[in-house]
Amino acid sequence: MTTVIVLNGGSSSGKSGIARCLQAVLPDPWLTLGVDTLIDAMPSTVDDGIDFAADGGVSVGSGFRRLEDAWMAGVAAMVRAGARVIVDDAFLGGAASQQRWRDALAGLEVLWVGVRCDGAVAAGREMARGDRVTGMAEAQAEIVHRGVVYDFEVDTGVNEALACAREIAARVE
Repeated sequence: MTTVIVLNGGSSSGKSGIARCLQAVLPDPWLTLGVDTLIDAMPSTVDDGIDFAADGGVSVGSGFRRLEDAWMAGVAAMVRAGARVIVDDAFLGGAASQQRWRDALAGLEVLWVGVRCDGAVAAGREMARGDRVTGMAEAQAEIVHRGVVYDFEVDTGVNEALACAREIAARVE
């Protein structure tokens, strides 16, 4: 039985919307935990944390990684304790980021989902949101998928979040 759904896609690709729709269409209760929640929970004083460049680039340091590792272990512990979880993330390190999640979620049934969206479409969403550094969506549109292996992929540039959620839900065992 699937206990974790990992949604990976660039900024403004539609992961959070899909996660909310999944919560509505899946028969059992699922928690949604996103990397944005982790970032919001971090103090601004983390040494070697996360930096957002003016051009939309994102860099993370060892301080961020230490807290992220603890967060990943916590997510896995919640699943092992009986919760079903949808993870909303952007694998800035591509395959290396996926491997970190694979290690944390070892032994759990995970559905790996790529959330694709054309960079120009995501950039338009980013502009409309107004809460992201301009350029982040375009910069992340492809890099987050490099070397990542998925069970399934959706494209929010051509399908609404609810349609994508229904496609994903049909693959949850």
